[in-house]
Formats: sequence, structure tokens, C-alpha cells
Amino acid sequence: MNRRQFLYRSSMFVTLCNSIARSATLSSEYNLSIIDTHQHLWSLHYLRPPWLQPGGELTRDYTQADYAEATRGLGITKTIYMEVALSPEQQSAEAHHIIKVCEDKSNPTCAAVIGGQILNKSFKDYIHPFKDNPYIKGVRHNLYDPSQLNSNRLIENLRLLGALNMRFDLLVRPDHIGKAAKLVERCGDTRFILDHCGNADPLAFTPHLDWNREPQHDADQWKQGIDVLAKQTNVICKISGIIARVPKGKATAAVLSPIVNHCLESFGPDRVVFGSDWPVCTRGAPLHVWMTLLHEIIQKRSIEEKLKLFRTNAHHFYSLD
Repeated sequence: MNRRQFLYRSSMFVTLCNSIARSATLSSEYNLSIIDTHQHLWSLHYLRPPWLQPGGELTRDYTQADYAEATRGLGITKTIYMEVALSPEQQSAEAHHIIKVCEDKSNPTCAAVIGGQILNKSFKDYIHPFKDNPYIKGVRHNLYDPSQLNSNRLIENLRLLGALNMRFDLLVRPDHIGKAAKLVERCGDTRFILDHCGNADPLAFTPHLDWNREPQHDADQWKQGIDVLAKQTNVICKISGIIARVPKGKATAAVLSPIVNHCLESFGPDRVVFGSDWPVCTRGAPLHVWMTLLHEIIQKRSIEEKLKLFRTNAHHFYSLD
């Protein structure tokens, strides 16, 4: 290890220690009992996400024990499992596995959003067996292709989710949020969650930073899309994911606040929830750092707003016990 690497790692260690102390203080100060609405888990011996690359940063098991270590002192008492983009033939096994995890009351995972081929005719047969399961709260499937947003099959299956009292997580590109608003409008009886602040890229709002890449979208277009989508009352916004787009050691409240604050203002205090996006968030920083920065961004907001963001909105929206 050379001197530069040593100094960087030492700096990160000090930052992490400070973040742990700050997060623990904030959680106790407001008596927060936090619900994490976006927790990933996987075991490469059981289910292997195909997007994990050999030797990649996240290519290892991420277990309940790992999550407990990552969240120590943060006040997280309940979590909602989020599907991990498995191949279609693995999705049923993932769903049945996570039901067993939720039944085990020794861990904080109390509900789940599962994967499902929402664009396929077979989706109805796939989802019906889960319709009365108390742990399955919804489905997620990425809609990065804008042509998918006009699919009649998609509309039919999204309306089916609403009829089954299930939700759908919207995973769309930042420049297609406005188009997604039309989709949400056509499915008025279905509840939607916009994941990761609409996949916003912090660099789009601070283009002067030297991150050795270009912004992934236009900031104004994203803002306009968020404002249009937020007019639909059957959709909420998940404050999550954005730190994963920041180079390690570069995340600050100033870098993340334009995205967080715009989402909070557009959707209002009653339609936002917190998500860790662990362990994917660690591409940018440890979870303690993400939570500390988020606390810093919202520090001037009322205790009531903070409680809604971190707990009560998720409790009501997902009908948790």
C-alpha cells in the first residue's frame, strides 16, 4: 500500500466512524424507528443475479448478518426486501425464498417486492398465487425501454396488481419520467413507487465536478419529469439509490441535496419513503455515510416530516404490522 492509498483509507475510516456516531445520535434524538424500504440480499450459492460480474465489487454473498453489521446503530427495525433482477426462471424461487425469510421473525425483513415479467401474458398466472400472501407487497420490473411504457399488456397487468392490492416499483430512465406519468395515470387504482429518485444522477446538478464522465441526463428535464409525475396521487417517491452514482469518497450533502430536496418538495411530506439500496449503495459510500448525509440534508425540516420519511409513510403505504 502506497502513501496515497494509506491516506485515502485512513480518511475514509475517520469519515465512517464520524458517520456512525452522527447517525446513532440522530436516530436516538428523534426516537426514530426506521423502516428501510429497499434492502437487497443474495447468496451466490442459491440465487445468482446475472448482472454480477466475476470479480466485481458486489460479487459475493450479502446476508442478514452482513446487513445487521452495516446498519448497526442506525435505528432500522424493519426492512422491505427488493428483488435483485434475477433471470425469469429464478424469480419464483426468489419469491418463495423471501417469504420464508419474512416468516422468520429473528430478522428485520418483514415484507418483499418480488420480480415478475410484467410485460408477459403469463404474468397473471405467476402473480395470482401470491395475492393473499401477507408478505408480498408488490412487483418490480425495469422499464428502461420507453416503448414498453405504451404496452397494452403492461397496462393490463399493472391494473391487475391494483386489483390484487399490490404495488409496482417504477424503475425508469431519468429522461422518461414524464412518459411514466402517463402510465401511472392510466392505472389509477394501482399504487406506484418511483425508485431511486427517478435514477437521478448527482453530476447533472453539479457538472463542474471532475468525475471523469459526463452527466447521464439533463437536470431540468429530470425536474420537469418529477413535477409531472408527482401530480399523480397514486405514486410515491423513494429517496434512495443516488449515492451509488457518486465516486467513492466524493459524496457530500451539497452533491446530493438538489435531488433529495426537489423530490421532497414535489411529492410532499406524505408521499416519500426512505430506502438504503444496500448493498448497491456501497458503490458510492457505506450505508452509514448515506444516512448521515440524508440526515444533514433534511436537518431543518420538522420532526413530523422526518418521521414520515423514515417510518410512518412506509408503514401505511405497505400496510405493515
